[in-house]
Amino acid sequence: MGKEKSAALTETTTYILLAFKEASHGYAVMQRIDALTNHRVNIAAGTMYGAIENLLKQKWIHEVPGDDPRRKLYQLTKLGKQVISQEILRLEKVLQNAKEIMGGSDEKI
Repeated sequence: MGKEKSAALTETTTYILLAFKEASHGYAVMQRIDALTNHRVNIAAGTMYGAIENLLKQKWIHEVPGDDPRRKLYQLTKLGKQVISQEILRLEKVLQNAKEIMGGSDEKI
């Protein structure tokens, strides 16, 4: 990932990538995101496994060995870490711009 512009990630994809920082299986990621967001972001099983397939194709995650052959574990690749790092920087800039426009973080719209 050089200086090329990349599209913003969806909120769901952002949380999934963050959850795969540590090796995990899809169901555990769904539970982790649900708890982390206080039930605000709910990912259905079909969405999760479609996302895993897509992230594997993009080489943002890869399968890693695990103890239970019934559950596949996935983790961020080097490219996946770069992608999520870029998204974090983008979100920080959005927040900074919003605070500048709104006159600080305490002002309500």
